[in-house]
Amino acid sequence: MSSSSQLLDAFVRIRSNKIFEFTVIAVIIGSALLVGAKTFQLSATGELVVYWLDIAVTIFFLLELSVRFIAHENKRRFFHDPWNVFDTLVVAISLIPISQTDTALVARLVRVFRVLRMVSIIPELRMLLNSLVKALPQLGYVLLLMFIIFYVYAAVGATLFHTINPTLWGDVAVSMLTLFRVMTFEDWTDVMYETMTVYPMSWVYYLSFIFLTAFAFLNMVIGIVVNVMNEEHERIMREEAEAANEPTIADLKAELAEIKQMLAQRT
Repeated sequence: MSSSSQLLDAFVRIRSNKIFEFTVIAVIIGSALLVGAKTFQLSATGELVVYWLDIAVTIFFLLELSVRFIAHENKRRFFHDPWNVFDTLVVAISLIPISQTDTALVARLVRVFRVLRMVSIIPELRMLLNSLVKALPQLGYVLLLMFIIFYVYAAVGATLFHTINPTLWGDVAVSMLTLFRVMTFEDWTDVMYETMTVYPMSWVYYLSFIFLTAFAFLNMVIGIVVNVMNEEHERIMREEAEAANEPTIADLKAELAEIKQMLAQRT
C-alpha cells in the first residue's frame, strides 16, 4: 500500500471516528455560545478571551473541513453536495477578520449561521430538513387554499366589523392580521366579545374560521410533512441496504418470481 493511500485511509478513519464527530458537534455548540456571549457587555479580558476562542473555532472548522475534503472518495464531487458548499462558504467567510467595517459585519452575521452546521453534521437533522423541503410543493397548495380562506373571512370581517373597531377591521390587510391573531389564539376572545356586542351571532364567524384554519389546515400540513418524512426515511434505508448489498423486498420478489418461473418450466 502506498503512502498516499495510507494517508487517505487515515483521514477516512478520522472522519468516521465517533469522537471526532462529537468533538465537531461540541465545537459548533461552543461557537453558538460565543455568538451569544458577544451580545452581552463584556470586560476587556472577556472580550479578549472571546476573540481568541473565536479564532480557535474558525481554525478548527477549517481543519475539520479539510479532513472531510481529503477523506472524500471523489474530490471533484465534493461540492456537488449542497451541505458541503454551505459548510465551505460559512468557513470561508468566517476567515474574514472582525473589525469596524461593512465586510466585518457580514462576517459577524455568518458566524451566527455556524450553528446551522449542526444540520450538515447530524444525518437525522439533514433528513428532517430534506423532508421539509420536499414537502414544500404539496404544502404550497394547502397554503394557497388557506390564503383564500383568510381573504374571504377578512373581506367579510372588514365589511361587518369596520365600524366596531377600525384598528382591527379597517381593511382587508388589517383584517387578515387580526384573523392571524385569532388563529394563533392570541386574546382572540377579546376580539370576539367586542363584535358580539353588536352582532351576537358573530361567534359563528370566529369558530368556523378557527376550525378551518387552526384545526383542519394545520392537521393537513402536519400530515403532509409526516408522510414525506416517512418516504424520505424509507429512501435512506433503501439506499443503505443497497450500499451494503443487502437484498431488498423488491429483489426478493424478483428472485421469487424467477424461482416460480423455473418451476413452471420444469413442470
